[in-house]
Amino acid sequence: MRARRRATAASGRGAITRAAAALIRTYGDTDPAAHNLEVARRLPSPRRTVAVLQKLIEVLYPGIYGNPHLTRGNVDLHIGALLDDIAAELVEQAMVALHWNCRRKGTDCAKCAAAARRAVDRFLGTLAPVRRLLALDIRAAYEGDPAARSFQEIMLAYPGLQAVTTYRLAHELNRLGVPLLARIMTEYAHRETGIDIHPGAKIGKSFFIDHGTGVVIGETSIIGRNVKIYQGVTLGALSIPRDERGNVIRGKKRHPTIEDDVVIYAGATILGGDTVIGKGSVVGGNTWVIHSVPPRSRVISTPQEQKIERKRAQRRPLR
Repeated sequence: MRARRRATAASGRGAITRAAAALIRTYGDTDPAAHNLEVARRLPSPRRTVAVLQKLIEVLYPGIYGNPHLTRGNVDLHIGALLDDIAAELVEQAMVALHWNCRRKGTDCAKCAAAARRAVDRFLGTLAPVRRLLALDIRAAYEGDPAARSFQEIMLAYPGLQAVTTYRLAHELNRLGVPLLARIMTEYAHRETGIDIHPGAKIGKSFFIDHGTGVVIGETSIIGRNVKIYQGVTLGALSIPRDERGNVIRGKKRHPTIEDDVVIYAGATILGGDTVIGKGSVVGGNTWVIHSVPPRSRVISTPQEQKIERKRAQRRPLR
């Protein structure tokens, strides 16, 4: 029995050795995009970046998330301590992200530390304006959903607000030059809520995503004020722009513009960088839109013919 076990262990070690050798060979003969061995020593930590996001949500919604015993008498000390932790961790993760990007591009990293601190200082300055925007988003959700019984219910239970909260924070990081951390945050919200909002999108105040599952908002989308979107809506690209060599052109507007006071119902797909949905319009469910729509329009899809037949009563077998 012992001899058999030793033979099995030796066989297992041999399999591990062969598998490791085969994997290591692929590190040299595959696209370097599949690993991080030459470009830089470190990448930002998704786990620590998400931990920062969770502390930021505590700061934005005190008494809702995090410490449940906060009052107006002790909130200032708690928020100050949280911001101190957030700033220290965010500077480190931002510095790693900027350093990695410099090494990837082959540029000088000497200014990465100062750039990270400057970006984080500016980001902290955006938190109060972001919180004011989110208060309007919460009110829009309350006024737009008769099932909502309180603002607190929306903050605790609505995936749309969770995704929009993360987006508004990530959008500021993206704007301040730390897009990798921004993308880690929004993809975390995507996994948690089923709502995919790119941090590069521009979204106005009083934005409400109802139900939310399956919503996709692309990088160059522009959304105005007082817009309401239901589940399964896609604001996407009609095509991917490429140069004469076939390389993807990045940064070009390829997602639609949604003007103020628009409602987009479930399952609608709106595509293209030149597509504009005019102010006050309503886009019906399961529609496919690739051309601009004038203000105060209704976009509907003609339903397919539906045939309803009554079932015939089954005869009971004779006994």
